[in-house]
Amino acid sequence: MRKFILLSFAFTLLFSCSKDDEVIPKEGENPTDKVTLNNKVNNFVWKAMNSWYNWQEDVPNLADSKDDNTNDYYTYLNSFSTPNSLFESLKHADDDFSWFIEDYVAQQQQFQGTSKTFGFRPQLVQVGTTDYVVMYVQHVSKGSPADLEGFKRGDIINAINGTVMTLSNYKSVFNGYFEETSEFSFTEKDGQTFKEKKTITQAVVSDNPVHLTKIFDNVNGKKVGYLLYNGFRSSYNDELNAAFGELKYAGVQELVLDLRINGGGSVQTSAYLASMIHEEAGKDKFAELKFNNKHPKQDSPYYFSNTLNVYGVDGRKTSEETINRLSGISKLYVLTSDKTASASEMIINGLRPFIEVKLIGTKTVGKNEGSITLYDSPTTDYTFHDGKGVNTSHKMAMQPIVFQIYNKLGQNDYGDGFEPNILIEEWKHWDNILPFGDENEIVLKTALDDIRGLSAKSTYEVKSFGRIDINVSINKFEQEMYIDSHYFNK
Repeated sequence: MRKFILLSFAFTLLFSCSKDDEVIPKEGENPTDKVTLNNKVNNFVWKAMNSWYNWQEDVPNLADSKDDNTNDYYTYLNSFSTPNSLFESLKHADDDFSWFIEDYVAQQQQFQGTSKTFGFRPQLVQVGTTDYVVMYVQHVSKGSPADLEGFKRGDIINAINGTVMTLSNYKSVFNGYFEETSEFSFTEKDGQTFKEKKTITQAVVSDNPVHLTKIFDNVNGKKVGYLLYNGFRSSYNDELNAAFGELKYAGVQELVLDLRINGGGSVQTSAYLASMIHEEAGKDKFAELKFNNKHPKQDSPYYFSNTLNVYGVDGRKTSEETINRLSGISKLYVLTSDKTASASEMIINGLRPFIEVKLIGTKTVGKNEGSITLYDSPTTDYTFHDGKGVNTSHKMAMQPIVFQIYNKLGQNDYGDGFEPNILIEEWKHWDNILPFGDENEIVLKTALDDIRGLSAKSTYEVKSFGRIDINVSINKFEQEMYIDSHYFNK
């Protein structure tokens, strides 16, 4: 069922505000010499960050004394030409994931997988020792313009809008990936022999993250379940539960969870997924969130559970479902990449105290922290309360890191990412990329071979190629980990 939930309902709680939005002259200040604030949004940026930011105590310009003198405070805020530039100046050196939001409505939609896109994710590689660059298609969203035009995982593209990519021009050529309409040139496996051209136009796509469920009936005498899951989107909780209903009904004895292109999402959905995987955990602690010293009351655990919340198209809870929980899963295989982040890593970290978690693929991102959306809403301490108190003169907001996440044992030490138990680099096999769920697809095959008791090895010779890293994210917010209203309403 196609649905999306707006995050305007994600933080429906009312906080007491420690400081008012209007800064009044302090004792000893001369009102006639009052400095005028050029941009009131800058005041929102500073105050919200001062209240919620994870590293507030470690950033000198976020000190509580910063606004003690109104004139000095306004002079400081006026030194920044835009709210975004002020926000960036307040970020801690260890912060790789906080960002400023120009339009929070678009952000709310993208959190749930709704965005304007071609609908395919590419990876760029250098062709051997030549100067040529190609990109292979990693993933295609169902119902997207790329899907409707026949793009397939494993397709090889060497030109955009008629220009062949090389080491010297690929960055500028690749800009076509972000244009409204572009032409893509497909090649044979050699990356050079022309096959065909396809022109597609970006469209709004709602991408169901529960992409593929499959059951392998006889892998060393065992039934193995496989799930390709691409995002912890709370509006698809029931679809995720239905997928585990299939796995449970089939009686799977091993589980392969493919999180290679899953950058995270809802913390609560991560706890639901953990509950689906490991019934024996009962209602034990899965994870715990810890905020800064100004919000200790928000520190709280997440538990394994037997029920989940179902949401309607308006973003509100409509019902509950009994969770389809697998029993007898003592080892979880997780397929990973450098796109596996936040709520995906939370699954790995949270389940490790209970069962063996074996990682196959490449190193994960290393995001052991999460955020909430902060709005220009001082009466609710800059959180969103059904729109009440929000400054409607603009749509700017912020998505700063505000909490750290730990497992049952208090472990949080994966800031540099999780190393795989078995290293398999998909991009090195760019000229033989098989569909997700294919038993011979290189990363999945490695997991199945491990279940068979076979050592990992390549199915064919790996030639000399160079990976090219470039920002090809379909969704700006795809590596986010956020909190649902359920957390604050407990």
